[in-house]
Amino acid sequence: MLKLIILRKTFLLICLFYAVFSNSQNSQVSENKVLIEIESPMSPPTWALLEQELLKANTAACKEFFNKYFDERGYLMAVERWGGNDGPDDAIENVADWPTLHMLGASDDILILYKKAWEGHLRQYTEAKTVDVPFAREGMYYKEFPVMMDWMHNGEGLRVFNLQGLSDPYDIDYQKRVRRFAGFYMNEDVEANNYDPEYKIIKSMFNGSKGPLMRKATSLDWAGDPIQIKNRFKAGHGESTYEEMLEHFKDYTDIIGDHPQNMSATTLAVNAFMLTGESKYREWLLEYVDAWLDRTKANNGIIPSNIGLDGTIGGSANGKWYGSTYGWGFSPIVPQTGKVQHRTRVYRGIIGFCNAVLLTGDLRYINAWGDMLDKVNSNNKKIDGKIQYPHMYGDNGWYAFSPEPVNWGALDCYFFTCSSKDRARLGKNNWISFLEGDNPNYPEEILRRDLDRIRNKYSNMLKDDSTPDTRLADDPMKYNPATVDALRELMLAGLDPGRGGAPLHSRLRYFDSVNRRAGIPSDTAALIDEMTADHVAVTLINLNQIESRELVVQTGAYAEHQCLYVEINDKQIPINQSSFTIHLLPGTGTRLVIKTKRYVNKPTLKFPWDIDTVVLK
Repeated sequence: MLKLIILRKTFLLICLFYAVFSNSQNSQVSENKVLIEIESPMSPPTWALLEQELLKANTAACKEFFNKYFDERGYLMAVERWGGNDGPDDAIENVADWPTLHMLGASDDILILYKKAWEGHLRQYTEAKTVDVPFAREGMYYKEFPVMMDWMHNGEGLRVFNLQGLSDPYDIDYQKRVRRFAGFYMNEDVEANNYDPEYKIIKSMFNGSKGPLMRKATSLDWAGDPIQIKNRFKAGHGESTYEEMLEHFKDYTDIIGDHPQNMSATTLAVNAFMLTGESKYREWLLEYVDAWLDRTKANNGIIPSNIGLDGTIGGSANGKWYGSTYGWGFSPIVPQTGKVQHRTRVYRGIIGFCNAVLLTGDLRYINAWGDMLDKVNSNNKKIDGKIQYPHMYGDNGWYAFSPEPVNWGALDCYFFTCSSKDRARLGKNNWISFLEGDNPNYPEEILRRDLDRIRNKYSNMLKDDSTPDTRLADDPMKYNPATVDALRELMLAGLDPGRGGAPLHSRLRYFDSVNRRAGIPSDTAALIDEMTADHVAVTLINLNQIESRELVVQTGAYAEHQCLYVEINDKQIPINQSSFTIHLLPGTGTRLVIKTKRYVNKPTLKFPWDIDTVVLK
């Protein structure tokens, strides 16, 4: 059984009283909020018990990890260095996925600890200075942001901050930083003139709070100051001497002009827009991403890897559209082995295209990316009797052939379109197969796998005998126990934000309306088992047999979708909001089919009880 309750004046008065005296800012309660009460008993399924156990295991392991590798100030206990091998971005990546873990429903201890690590690393790397690397001699951070580095590393360093708004958007320091960081790329800071509005480019691959680096990069810029490695450190790229570190970066010189990975910077504008609602952030993002879309079309549907300072394709790479560091033709030699390694990073450009869809609902951005994959893969050829696909392009055409087609962002394409064309390109995917009605054992299998991962990471952490003076910033990263893949897929139907600084793209998310925080309440679980272009189906359950639980279900990570109605046991309940409330009596649960219209609402970082009206684009 279920009851549909439209909140009445008495409930509104209680909510308004709470809003005035609670810590949430400017709380407003809409008179159209819908509460659905669930009375149907449900025996706890294994997946639900595993979800709650996974949240608990994550929390316990993360607390132990923090105690081992961070001090009381939130400083990482490691040697502070600048560079592409090891630097500030690696320090904060040690708490990667912790914001997602908290917004899923993990303990508030996770929020407290990752904020402590974030604040600590800002101070730590502002105080840390280089001796030889010229632009970081006054501090590796300036205005709480990297002085200038490429967006492969900037994105990794911001992957925690860029998701903080999911669980803590009302933090005043966070709000100030969101505006400041976005301003670095909109020329609002005279010291950070990164963007050229005439040609709609970010002027260098090295950019940050002190602006772009407008010269060729050197191995020193990338590798950082000299350091003893042998008998002390285990360098991430396998180097045994500092000279090998320099040799690793000897070909990383061509950084002038724009590169697709700079589109990771658009997440800063996304967060600023969702925080403030100010149109200037949206306008800048679309101006910049539209320019990249136009360049892709002009380059036969393939995104170029260099845009010159004059706005021309290949303009800073001798006219080569495939040029530049991390470009389509970037295949440097590994000094230790003498072998060629293919290191294009053009795939980071999809972050900008996905962000444009989030703000507009216009699928032409993601369709352009999918079409590009098809164009690249159409250059396949038969080698040794097998069809193989190119992954790189150089002076002699396509190369780096492999039996697997290029599929960078194929899952993103299907997530946004749910089209048969994008599904075919994706190929085998266990999660999507489950959503299609196959692979019924997937939830239990992936949840148990993630529990195994936590146990293994924790066990290996206990064996780590490194000391702070023999530890590089990225050394603890492999022991970071935060494991959220299964929970993100099963509970949210969400994409992995990855290491590029992307926001979360998901079909649903949950809030604890009683404790006034992001995340599913304790003793509750959610499983999304169906996803189409216009609906998702989710089972919600209260595992507590003596107490009720209440949660808000929001359509979209940022309320960007509109819930039209909810169907339970063939009964349609009109919603016409971006969220609704479920009240689960003790030991109850049900399956809901949630009919949605996607990307029609202005995305926001506000929590549902602070959204007073729905703003349609």
